[in-house]
Order: sequence, then structure tokens, then C-alpha cells
Amino acid sequence: MSRGALARPIGVARITVGVLCLAVLCYAYALRIAAGDGNPFDYFGYFTNQTTSLASVVLIISGTFSMRGRVAPGWLDLLRGMATAYVIVVGVVYNVLVPGTGTAPAWVSAVLHVVVPLAVAIDWILVPDRSPPPWRRLWLVAVYPVVWVSVVLLRGASDGWVPYGFLLPERGPLSLAVHLLGLFCAVLAAGALAWAASRVNLWHSNSDPTGEAEIVDATRVTSA
Repeated sequence: MSRGALARPIGVARITVGVLCLAVLCYAYALRIAAGDGNPFDYFGYFTNQTTSLASVVLIISGTFSMRGRVAPGWLDLLRGMATAYVIVVGVVYNVLVPGTGTAPAWVSAVLHVVVPLAVAIDWILVPDRSPPPWRRLWLVAVYPVVWVSVVLLRGASDGWVPYGFLLPERGPLSLAVHLLGLFCAVLAAGALAWAASRVNLWHSNSDPTGEAEIVDATRVTSA
């Protein structure tokens, strides 16, 4: 299959996954509304819901570029790397550190904490149509968590609502500082993994003397 021919199915897959993830988020929000807890600032205040929304939108945008056979701009590759780092943290925290702590239906939690992180990570690692984000931009991965934590702490101080137990004021400043430091370190580590993965092309073929398999840059072929 030619490079140009690969662009369309890759684009379709990304758009489909992105739309389905947003649909799951909307469905879960509808359940909250039906239960009388439809405050959007609460529902979309969760790190998982925000990062899943971001990753879904990024998938749809990058899928659109692929469908059109257009080269993705550098800012989109950077944003994809950041979104990949965030959902990796979501997957690891939920499945390894605090498994099964979600309040959503089991299948919704599985989509948000397993399917989305795996889909985004696999797409980032296996489809080499992205330019590696510069290492000097790695610090940008921490910007969103800083903003998210700041807003959450302000809300906690004003109306007492926080999305996760480790952010409760009664846990004490030391506990809060340790957990936040752990979060920032995890995000930076996941970002470093994403940055490093973008520099590895797993599609190199020994039978290809140029070192490029047909899929390389499949979605970076510009339209005629």
C-alpha cells in the first residue's frame, strides 16, 4: 500500500476514536445530570475528563490533516506529544497506583482509563507521521497541570470542591505538596517518554535499503 493510501485509513481511525471518546464523556455527563449532579465545572474539573477531551480533539484534528493528505503543523505535533503524556499519567495512576477508584460505570472507566491511553500512545508510537517535539519545549508539558492544580485549589478554598481526595485541605500542606510534586514529576517523566518515542521509527525495514517503510510519513504526504 502506498504512503498516500495509508493516510486516509489512519485519519479515519483517529477521527473515529476521537469522536467516540467525546461521546463517552457526554454520555457519562448525561448520567450525572440524570442523577441531579450536572454541574459542568465539577464534571469537567477532573484531570481525566479534561485530558481525555484534549486527546480526543487532538486526534480529530490530526485525523483531519491525515484525511486531507496534509502535513501536520509543528504546533499540532507538540500538542499531540503533550496529550500523550497526560493520558499516559491517567492510565498509570488509575490502573497501577489507585486501581478501580472511579465512580463512573465500569465500561466508561475502562474507556477513559485504558482504551484512550492505549489508543493515543499506540498512535503516537507506531505511526511515524509526527516531527519530534524539541527537547527544549519539554517544559511546556507542565504548564497545563500547573494551571489545573491552581484552579482546583482556588475552587477548594472558595467552595470546598476538589476532584480527588489527595487535594483535600484537611490532608495537610505536607501531603498536598508531596502529591503535587509526584504529579508534576509523573507528567514530566511521561512527557520525556513521549518525546523519546517520537524519535524512534519502528517501521524501519531491513529489506528497505533506505530505512523507510511505506508507512513512514504516510499522513504527511501533501495533496497535489
